[in-house]
Amino acid sequence: MHLCVTKKIISQRYTEKKKRCTEKKNRETEIMEINDLTEKIIGLAIEVHRHLGPGLLESAYKECLFYEIKKTGIHVESEKPMPLVYKEIKLEQGYRIDLLIENKLVIELKTVEAFTDVHFAQILTYMKLGNYSTGLLINFNTKMLKQGIKRFRI
Repeated sequence: MHLCVTKKIISQRYTEKKKRCTEKKNRETEIMEINDLTEKIIGLAIEVHRHLGPGLLESAYKECLFYEIKKTGIHVESEKPMPLVYKEIKLEQGYRIDLLIENKLVIELKTVEAFTDVHFAQILTYMKLGNYSTGLLINFNTKMLKQGIKRFRI
């Protein structure tokens, strides 16, 4: 009887370890996928910036980036509504994500002199409300776009 109990415990430990390994692999795969996706979006944003340069309205950059992303076949939503849920009520307060990529990457675009804490709070709020783990804050009002990109991960 003691041997059966020991075999059962060993089997359970093996199953738990295998499950943890699978979960770790899944997380690593998800991180690799989001990294690849982020890299592609940054490349497309650089392409848009290279053609337009700084100085335009945010809406112009958003439409051009949306076009470039759509052209690649990546699923993208523009002006995605972000409702605020408070207890049992849903508040439609006009929060909108500039671009949502593959239902997992939040893109918030700006054309400002420099990022402020308000910009950081905005993208983090969208990520938390929508339960998204990764976001890019992109400021097109820079000479070199790579200086205007900040990545967030929660």
